Amino acid sequence: MTKFHLHLVSDSTGETLSAVSKAALVQFESADPVEHLWTMVRNHVQVDRVIAGVTANPGLVMLTIVDHNVREPLQEACRQLQVPCVSVLDPVIAGLANYLGVDAGEMPGRQHVMDAEYFGRIDAIHYCLSHDDGQGMQNLSQADVVLVGVSRTSKTPTCIYLANRGIKAANVPIVPGIPLPDELGQVNDALVVGLTASPERLVQIRRNRLLSLNQSNETDYVDLMAVKDEVAQARRLFAQKGWPAIDVTRRSIEETAAAILNLYTRRAEL
Repeated sequence: MTKFHLHLVSDSTGETLSAVSKAALVQFESADPVEHLWTMVRNHVQVDRVIAGVTANPGLVMLTIVDHNVREPLQEACRQLQVPCVSVLDPVIAGLANYLGVDAGEMPGRQHVMDAEYFGRIDAIHYCLSHDDGQGMQNLSQADVVLVGVSRTSKTPTCIYLANRGIKAANVPIVPGIPLPDELGQVNDALVVGLTASPERLVQIRRNRLLSLNQSNETDYVDLMAVKDEVAQARRLFAQKGWPAIDVTRRSIEETAAAILNLYTRRAEL
């Protein structure tokens, strides 16, 4: 493994920069970065602290600082220290400015402004939390997306991810022997998506879950044949209802959410 120092310098929360660096680093299996995250860097005093940190631990610097007066001292210091400095937003901003024919503003943290979109995300998160695991069925019709699936198909974390994108997401569990709530059949406007996974993977996850709770693992909940039947019934239900189904066996939460967002976008375009 190649161990190196990686300085992530942002004039905001650093969320964008962290996402970009992670997306790039997965392409280098031998890379082992020691990350130094510097956030809310908006004046020369804060830049001086960053420069001191880079001087103490030289390494690649990635930055998202839009104010040239703030970032130029850091770039100059990197040149003197002979460490690479990459401004990750510059190509995108330059491309947009060229296409739109206007100069970009230099307003740090603009993507986090508390506007209608921001408050929409907050509402979506509140909705998600109050409609988790079959709760709040009385106003399920207000959902944008409803996820239906057997236990341990990542319904809750997927809903939370969608809520952070401004999507009001609820989830309803499929429990053997218990009928689905009547309210689910009355949902007309929401996109209903079925989540499934391989029985073998579900058994593994469920056994680990029971172990963490110090509960017995000698139940149908983790019996492979019972779980196979449970999954087969869920798949038949999705087909009967005409709900799109997503197999989450080899998908991350982000990949599952991206697939759902694609379905949601296409449905809105019809």
